Amino acid sequence: MSIKLNEIRDNPGARNKRMRVGRGIGSGKGVTAGRGQKGQKSREGVSINGFEGGQMPLHMRLPKRGFNNPFGKDYAEVNLGMVQKFIDAGKLDAKKDIDHAALQAAGIGRGGKDGVRLLGKGELKTKAKFIVAGASKGAVGAVEKAGGSVTVQAIVAPSAKPSKPRAEGAKADPRANKKASGKAKAAKKADK
Repeated sequence: MSIKLNEIRDNPGARNKRMRVGRGIGSGKGVTAGRGQKGQKSREGVSINGFEGGQMPLHMRLPKRGFNNPFGKDYAEVNLGMVQKFIDAGKLDAKKDIDHAALQAAGIGRGGKDGVRLLGKGELKTKAKFIVAGASKGAVGAVEKAGGSVTVQAIVAPSAKPSKPRAEGAKADPRANKKASGKAKAAKKADK
């Protein structure tokens, strides 16, 4: 059986003709066009979802939960056990300083735009020096017990606008000019 390009058709019933509504009562879809009666629900763009006849809607009666802190810090959290695992696998060099860049290169400490926070879950057996943005007391104790050290660096947020030094000959404070002119006038009156 050969198929010609000009004989290619859809399977029977694959495409249905669109129902033309609002074309008289004889079609069964005239007058209200299958949309029921009058009003908002018979029209496009209904904003009645959740409306409960004027009483307080359910979504407003239920209590709010949770809180998003706009000043919260975004730390990449790294546990000591995972650090030890990566040192044993040879992905982290314990002889060098372990900071955010080194942890990211090894494959841990992803994300965290505000740096890395060291947590004390797991056991650290290797002596290592950590330079991080934050560390728990347990983590610091475990690192020092293994003979290492933890340096916590304060993160300085970049200022919104760097202040420019005022050039010489720039416009001075206008209030100072008024004070000077007032003193000059007083001196002239005294001379008269």
